[in-house]
Amino acid sequence: MSAAAAAPAPGLEEEFEALTQFLYMAPIGLVQARLDGEILMVNPLCAQLLMPLSPDGELCNLFTALGELAPDLAHRARGFEQPHGVICDAMQLQVRPRDGGRQAAAVLSLTLLKLDAERLMAVLADVTQQVRRDRELRQNEAWIHTLVTGLTDYALMSLDAQGRVRCWNPSVQRVTGHGESAVGQPYSLFYPADTMPPQRLQDRIDDAERTGWSLDEGWRLRADGSRFWGSCLVAPLHPPEEADSAERAYSLIIRDVSDQREASEALRRSVLTDHLTGVANRRAFFDAAEAELQRCKRAPRAMSLVLIDADHFKRINDAHGHAAGDAVLRHLAAGLAASFREIDVVARLGGEEFVVLLPGAGVEAAEGLARRVCRDIAARTVEVEGVDIRYTVSAGVATMDAGVDDVDALVKRADAAMYAAKHSGRNRVVRWHAGLAQHRAAAAQQA
Repeated sequence: MSAAAAAPAPGLEEEFEALTQFLYMAPIGLVQARLDGEILMVNPLCAQLLMPLSPDGELCNLFTALGELAPDLAHRARGFEQPHGVICDAMQLQVRPRDGGRQAAAVLSLTLLKLDAERLMAVLADVTQQVRRDRELRQNEAWIHTLVTGLTDYALMSLDAQGRVRCWNPSVQRVTGHGESAVGQPYSLFYPADTMPPQRLQDRIDDAERTGWSLDEGWRLRADGSRFWGSCLVAPLHPPEEADSAERAYSLIIRDVSDQREASEALRRSVLTDHLTGVANRRAFFDAAEAELQRCKRAPRAMSLVLIDADHFKRINDAHGHAAGDAVLRHLAAGLAASFREIDVVARLGGEEFVVLLPGAGVEAAEGLARRVCRDIAARTVEVEGVDIRYTVSAGVATMDAGVDDVDALVKRADAAMYAAKHSGRNRVVRWHAGLAQHRAAAAQQA
């Protein structure tokens, strides 16, 4: 134990000695540190796990030792505002061989706790074998389930490292209608146009590599252009130590679950859909945005957000009633859903405020789409009980950059831009820039 650890009070020597012995003999790695990462105590097993990771060969600071594997760990610890609690739980850290050798990669599990205002406790364990067994079990269960259930509604095939079909068999034709010409094509071949762009296909491969499998459900496309409701499971066929090999391969299982679509969709709507407008709700948006943000951090790419608000909505309610206001919101939601891409997420945040997440879209593309929406909405009317109601919207656009740490920060930027659009006359689109935040804060103080 480090000399920096507190000495026991008189009369507690035996308990202190027993605790020290337990820490040293514990089957998991334990380290106590200050909030800045300075190590106060580390048991032998934890030192054995951390020492090979330390870039300077010393073991003085927890965040420095884990800097390559968890570069945001110090930021998480500083941003944890609770007096005590779990900062991260069982975070898996992939450890690659430093010399680029062929030895197997390792997987560490990290749990970081805040003990009090001055101390952290980290629990570190080598879970390489556990992760490998879990991955193998998942693959075996998927294949066994396929065989036991029956092959009539399954298509089984293998993919190469880029997600291209490597081999063909009769099950592929039976479910999708595609013949041997499918070999060599990306598996987005089985998805409707624009729903599986190259970056999203790679994300699915990366997710399967990281977690052992990747499963999604939605519309699938047959060779004749007809659609069916299907699930797609992607799972690695290679061992974890070959994750960086060009020869790595994956299994793809496509199942026709059209008979389950109604029940599946009803469950999804009840949990993730706004009941008034039919678009995604607030929870669904933040779930999707957080997942996309993590993908951006792992593999940087464009991502933008458009915040849209109906102008003078209270006047509509006051003049025509709340039923008319609801009709306007449904009209706006339908217009947004029709204006954006299949892969974009259109959601209602609350009241008359909507948000659109645009994966892979830069600020120019997002702003262009938002301007088109403003023009289309202003040009149309909503008929409610024989009365034509006209309305407009204002929109703010923000995009990912180095200054955005989380989804809330991106939403705040879009909100500041939308406020500027309202303040400058409404029925317009404003792109976020650094000066808007101060302007928004100053206006709020005046109000």
